[in-house]
Amino acid sequence: MKANAKIGNIRNIGIIAHIDAGKTTVTERILYYTGRSHKIGEVHNGEAVMDWMVDEQERGITITSAVTTCHWQNTEIHIIDTPGHVDFTIEVERSLRVLDGAIGVFSAVEGVEPQSETVWRQADKYKVPKIAFINKLDRTGSDFFGTVKMIKERLNAHPLILQLPVGSEDNFTAVIDLIRMRQIVWDADTLGAEFEEEEIPAELAATAAEYRDKLLETVAEFDDDIMESYLAETAVDTAALLGAIRKATIDLKLVPLLCGAALKNKGIQPLLDAITQFLPSPLDVPPIEGMHPESGQVIQCHPKDSEPLAALIFKVSMIEGRKLSYIRIYSGKIKTGGQVFNPARNEKEKIARILNMHANRRERMNTAGAGSIVGIVGLKGSSTGETLCDQKHPILLEKI
Repeated sequence: MKANAKIGNIRNIGIIAHIDAGKTTVTERILYYTGRSHKIGEVHNGEAVMDWMVDEQERGITITSAVTTCHWQNTEIHIIDTPGHVDFTIEVERSLRVLDGAIGVFSAVEGVEPQSETVWRQADKYKVPKIAFINKLDRTGSDFFGTVKMIKERLNAHPLILQLPVGSEDNFTAVIDLIRMRQIVWDADTLGAEFEEEEIPAELAATAAEYRDKLLETVAEFDDDIMESYLAETAVDTAALLGAIRKATIDLKLVPLLCGAALKNKGIQPLLDAITQFLPSPLDVPPIEGMHPESGQVIQCHPKDSEPLAALIFKVSMIEGRKLSYIRIYSGKIKTGGQVFNPARNEKEKIARILNMHANRRERMNTAGAGSIVGIVGLKGSSTGETLCDQKHPILLEKI
C-alpha cells in the first residue's frame, strides 16, 4: 500500500458525550466487532477495556482519555475515549486538539445534556467534523425525534437523519437504513455480531420514503449533482450520495445521525461504516500550522511521511514507573532508537520505544508515520503541549 493511500485510510476520532450517555459501552462494542477484543466488557461490571484505572472500574465512569487502535474495512481507526464528567474537561480539551473527527453519543432518554453540550462546543471550537449517535433507544422514556430536535436547537447543529428506529423502548427491534432503504436486524444469539438486511415492513414504508426524501433534499442543498437528480426525480447513485454526505460532513455543514442501543448490541456496525465513510482522514483536514522558533515564520505540516517531523505531545502518564508520552504525528515519521528535537527546551530526546496503544495494554512498533497517534517511552524532559521535530527543520506547534 502506498504511503499516501495508507494515511488516507487512517481515522483519528474521539467519542464525546455526557456522563452515562453510553460512550464507553459504544467503544466496547466497537472493539468487539472489529476483533480488537474477544469479549465485550461491561461498564456496570467494571470490565470495560477502556476504563482500566481502578477508580474508573469502581465508579463506572471514564476519568482519563484512553487510546486504542482497531481496524474496520481496511481502515485504521485510532479512538480516544474521553471523559464525560464536567470535572475532567481538560482531558476532553487536549484530546480534541489532536483529533480529526468525533462521534457525539446522546442518550435517547435524556437527550442533549449539559456536558454533551460543552464537549460539542469544544469540538466546534477546533472545527472537528462530527457524527451523532442516538443511543439507549431500548430504554423506557426514549425519544428519538425529541433528541434530534434537541441536537438542532441546543447545539445549533444540522443533523442528517440516516437511520430511523423500528419500535421504541422494549419494542426497539431494528433500524431502517435510509441510504440503501433496507431494514437491519441484529442477531441476539451472536451478541449482535451477525445481522440481516431485510425489506422495510409495509407499515413503515411510507415513513421511510418520507425521510429518504428529506435526506436527499438536505444533501442536495450542498451538492449540485444530487440536486440535479433530486429535481429530475431520477435515481440517486449511492456512491455519489455517500460522497456528497462525506464532503458536507468534513466541511462542517452536516452531521450524519445514526441510532441504536449499544448495551443491546444494536447499531454499532453501521456506525463503524459511517466513521470510515464520512469522517476525515489526516489528508482531508487542513494542514496544521506551526512557527519557526527563531524567525517566527509560519510553517505548514503536510501529512506525509517524507516531510520533516512535526509531532505534538498531548498527554503524559506514568505507567509502571516509566514516563509514557502520547503524541499525534502531523508530518514525518519516528523510529525506535531514533532522536527527536524539542525546540521549546532546545534539547534532543531519544525514543526508546514506540507503542501502539490499546488502553493500558501496549504493542511495540518499529516506526510510526504521519497521521498516527502513538505512545512513546524514553522522553526525559519533554512534557504536555510541547513539539517534537527534526533539529534541521525546527517548528513549534501551538500549545494545548
